[in-house]
Amino acid sequence: MKYAEAKQRLRGSIAPIVTPFKQDHSMDLEKLKELIDWHVESGSHGISVTGTTGEPSSLTKEERIQVMETAVKAVDGRVPFVPGTGSTNHQETLDLTKKAQEMGADGALVIVPYYNKPSQHALYKHFKAVANSVDIPIIVYNIPGRTATNLDVKTLARLSEDCDNIIGVKESNKDFEHINRVLLNCGRDFNLYSGIELLCYPMLAIGGAGHISATANVAPEKVAEIYDAWRDGDVQRALNLHFELMPLNDVLFKDTNPAPLKAALGIMGKIEPVLRMPMDLPTEALQNEIRDVLKTYTSVSGEVTSK
Repeated sequence: MKYAEAKQRLRGSIAPIVTPFKQDHSMDLEKLKELIDWHVESGSHGISVTGTTGEPSSLTKEERIQVMETAVKAVDGRVPFVPGTGSTNHQETLDLTKKAQEMGADGALVIVPYYNKPSQHALYKHFKAVANSVDIPIIVYNIPGRTATNLDVKTLARLSEDCDNIIGVKESNKDFEHINRVLLNCGRDFNLYSGIELLCYPMLAIGGAGHISATANVAPEKVAEIYDAWRDGDVQRALNLHFELMPLNDVLFKDTNPAPLKAALGIMGKIEPVLRMPMDLPTEALQNEIRDVLKTYTSVSGEVTSK
């Protein structure tokens, strides 16, 4: 029953927040608090940090914990908090996931280990060990375009059957056939979240639980409203929002996430548009394109330093 309740609570738009940096590349935790407040006020149904959009591979383990601790205090129980705790290192993943539980997180988002390219057998052992180390809900994060490894549906189904606290998966997977088979094999009550912006609406249509969409960083209200409209039975409104957001989704992924996002947030005056190397801001031409598209959705006030 404990995890059945969590499946109902962890639904909607769980916004994956960027990690703001200052011009000297130190973390700007005050800006992070401001962003979280803005998201809660804008209707985001949950908050996540240190996922792909939060540049976790550019943070030390200690910095990741700092971000998580800052975020859980800023959220203050107003909405569910589900930090990203996965890593290419198994022990680090265990440590961060345990930390998430200790600080009172509502769950943890655990990515398929990247670079290592583990086998399906090894992935099963990795995720089972992580799930067994805590008693908070685990959302597996499958993003083969960034990890070079796709978590097979059969492996995920085995994990969902063997680990009560593996309650769902974030599928950043363009293979919609694979995504359909997740619910067929893991059960229709398994929480399926879209990590592909153009699949947020289609995943709801097949029974998805919501989305963890990078675009929420720029348009939190509209991204949350897609879910709200669908939940309330206003299918046409959800469909209209799906198409309305498409130009914004497209421009925000013309460079590697979160580079366009941070440029956009800089243009909006929300953060200093700073990434840590090896990441960098988009070209001046793309920044100008982002600015033009943003004008359709929000106020534009800040400047971005061209590279």
